[in-house]
Amino acid sequence: MRVRSLAAAAAFVTLAAATLVAGCGFQLRGAYTLPYESIYLALPDYSELGAGLKRNIHASGGTRLTERQEDAEAIFQPTGEARERLILSLSGTGRVRELRLRYRFGYRVVDAKGRNLIPPGEVEMTRDMTYDDSNILSKQQEEVLLWRDMQSDMVQQLLRRLAAVKPVAATETD
Repeated sequence: MRVRSLAAAAAFVTLAAATLVAGCGFQLRGAYTLPYESIYLALPDYSELGAGLKRNIHASGGTRLTERQEDAEAIFQPTGEARERLILSLSGTGRVRELRLRYRFGYRVVDAKGRNLIPPGEVEMTRDMTYDDSNILSKQQEEVLLWRDMQSDMVQQLLRRLAAVKPVAATETD
């Protein structure tokens, strides 16, 4: 008899948790569907960011990647990329104590004639980290991992922005 009441209680708790999660608007992040039938990524072949974007666009299945700009409905163009390493604080002896890593990526989406489909935008990410001269190797590895993590987040941010924006009628560039 006790086993049934425990099973019923567990089922009730599971049902209550599922209801709460569904009620708060939680939704698993699925594949992004881009509002274009085809897109060309004007990024170099060696670009890790470009490889991540291509992989995610392929996975979504809704948008076709083209090999040539002329064959694409939309062309994704980078307008700038910057990685900065800023000193946040120093110790009393003048040694670095904290760093900020900043990654900025500017982009625009145009049609085959060069007219803006999406207004130019920029994504910026920052990560703060402590620094210690006595652990240089481990801090360098931590920095590499943070850069890699920021790049992965950058891909997701760009895909979210591309999927969320409703393309406007093409406008002439300045």
